[in-house]
Amino acid sequence: MTHNPAIPKHAHRDAIVIGAGQAGGPLAGSLVKSGRHVTLIEKVHIGGTCVNEGCTPTKTMIASARVAHLARHAGEYGVTTSAVTVDFQRVQARKDTVVESFRSGSATGLQRAGVEVIMGHARFSGPHSVTVTDEDGSLHELEAPLVFINTGTRPRWPDIPGLRDAGALDSTGLLKVDQKPEHLLILGGGYIGLEFGQAFARFGSRVTIVEQAERLAMKEDPDVVAALTAALREDGVEFLFGQKAVRAGGSPVGAELTIAGPQGEQVLAGTHLLVAAGRTANTDGLNLEAAGVKVDHHGNIVVDEHLRTNVEGIYALGDVKGGPAFTHIAYDDYRIVRDALLHGRFRSTQDRPVPYTVFTDPQLARIGLNETQARAQGLRAQVYTLPMSHVARAIETNETRGLMKALVDEETDQIIGATVLGVEGGEVLSVLQMAMMGGVRASALRDGVFAHPTLSESLNNLFMSTPVSVGREVVSG
Repeated sequence: MTHNPAIPKHAHRDAIVIGAGQAGGPLAGSLVKSGRHVTLIEKVHIGGTCVNEGCTPTKTMIASARVAHLARHAGEYGVTTSAVTVDFQRVQARKDTVVESFRSGSATGLQRAGVEVIMGHARFSGPHSVTVTDEDGSLHELEAPLVFINTGTRPRWPDIPGLRDAGALDSTGLLKVDQKPEHLLILGGGYIGLEFGQAFARFGSRVTIVEQAERLAMKEDPDVVAALTAALREDGVEFLFGQKAVRAGGSPVGAELTIAGPQGEQVLAGTHLLVAAGRTANTDGLNLEAAGVKVDHHGNIVVDEHLRTNVEGIYALGDVKGGPAFTHIAYDDYRIVRDALLHGRFRSTQDRPVPYTVFTDPQLARIGLNETQARAQGLRAQVYTLPMSHVARAIETNETRGLMKALVDEETDQIIGATVLGVEGGEVLSVLQMAMMGGVRASALRDGVFAHPTLSESLNNLFMSTPVSVGREVVSG
């Protein structure tokens, strides 16, 4: 989407939206539909992180990696294949085609909605005034009583000497490599590192993940983490736990990373080095000081439960405000603001569920409390656990890695949390989430009639298993 020369240099609008992510784009369209004159400002590309550097490209590549994995294991299904090779350029081309389709679809949607779009860099010049430098260097001064910030986040680079000089890549950079890495070093064992690590291991790369903590996914139950770690190791991912990155540098092979742990320092050499050490809010270029908008010590915009900043008429939506960094949360932020401004319906961010799925294989899906949290809070609950090796559909498809767990209130029989580590774990979790949303008791799922043989049918067996009681004793986390 190109610069519109019809946009004047000085203009007053009913609303300004900064950032065309999964909250900003839909909100701009809804505001225009309500009769408001809206300008949407986007610095890089329509669709935000999800479409361009996050969900869409990574899950597309993960799908290709899964096909390679299944092809290598075809013999387990009685199917004979020739040697499996990966055409990495075709994998990348397929990913790029899907991304472009989604991005162009978002841009077309904005155009059809009548949203005025400026591709450029926005900076506040006052509480309700924004200066935009567009693609050809022209300046626009815009004013509006309502301003919505949806600028998202970018990969965070830790302060490690030599990291950039080593030619390290962040997640965005790794998506653009032309050749499959021979040995991919990954700094950080978070969910981004795990998804990339397993995918590239399945493409045929050697993968080493360096994690400072003693295990993966510290917020998840230990038994879930143990099963996930075992699955990734089975797929060829190597883990180095309890290791801190000290410095980095280039090498004849590609990159070197010096790490330090209980056994002292060691030097790792790889062809590629991925930095997967979290993300940081895109607030530093907005000149928020001119608007008086507060940020926290991480640079996240501070908002209340209705997504309002400390400045009247200025809102922040999506990852830029901190909190759960998921596309579905950003989209729900849009719905909260839309309903409050256009429909007189007020809903808080504090009363919504926050489901998530990590697209490793098996998928790790979670909503609500887990066993560790319940014990720490001293809740009286029942924990139901079922290995995927006891699920008929999983056995039939040879996808038995993982387990599912559900936490049930002892008095009400209501589900208060669930974790599914298994094939299509996100889909199975959605069934449990629907039960939670509808107040359906665990006993109803135990006795429900589900189609056989489906993964969701395993919920019968999950709630027929012998539960473990979580008493009121408080156990540190």
